[in-house]
Amino acid sequence: MSQSDNVEELISTGPVLLSLQNGIAQLKLNRPDNSNGLNVEILKAMYDAVMQCHGDPRVKVLVLSGAGRHFCAGGDVKVFASKGEQLPDYLREATSYLQIIVSALMRLNAPVIASVQGFAAGGGGFGFVCAADMVVAAESSKFLAGATRVGMAPDAGLSVTLQNLVGFRKAVDILLTNPVITAAEALDMGLVSRVVPDEQLLEATHKLAEQLATSAPLALSETKRLLWNGMGSRVETCLADESRTVSALSGTEDSREGLAAVIEKRTPNFIGK
Repeated sequence: MSQSDNVEELISTGPVLLSLQNGIAQLKLNRPDNSNGLNVEILKAMYDAVMQCHGDPRVKVLVLSGAGRHFCAGGDVKVFASKGEQLPDYLREATSYLQIIVSALMRLNAPVIASVQGFAAGGGGFGFVCAADMVVAAESSKFLAGATRVGMAPDAGLSVTLQNLVGFRKAVDILLTNPVITAAEALDMGLVSRVVPDEQLLEATHKLAEQLATSAPLALSETKRLLWNGMGSRVETCLADESRTVSALSGTEDSREGLAAVIEKRTPNFIGK
């Protein structure tokens, strides 16, 4: 094996792992026991990893994945519920990091591939899927917006990216009724790029990454820039409003009830307060 084939471990421990091999950066969410649920700690680590990719000209492609059974289950509801009346302040910090990460993924010169197994849910999982340039999904993977079912609003730019991917009416349906979307349905509506058998996910993702890594890097980055510029300014404009809305809603009784209902696996009783 040549030196160029060796994997360089850029971040080898913690809630996010980052490696680089032959121009392909692998950024892996690393909280498998919590379904890679997002809290401030993992968002800070992810921010650092994405910024490291921005500063490394060797990165030709970024593959975003999750350790364990699920890509990312969204926000860590147990952590959120534990914050009580401090939740709005906590979410204000969390969504600030989430906003920067989403913008940074869109503005990274290198193409971003999301490799999805299990659930991609909430502003994190679902949002990262919508912020990626291409998405390779395992056949058994599932997608869920989920915010309104716990008394929250969408974040991670979903209020703009989703409707651009699937259309306004479908986006409204997804965000208000929270269906569990299968991989086949996600492919049909344009949410993902391709669907592969579960056992072929890693191979298919790597094959696509290798193809992109050996393509003309300036042409890819400029094409990506042109495409995201079509909706990028609208995404970045919506992020601050999303953050304020999520923070405000998290202080309501309905939000606390929604989080409790998810943890207790029961139907929530919303009262509009």
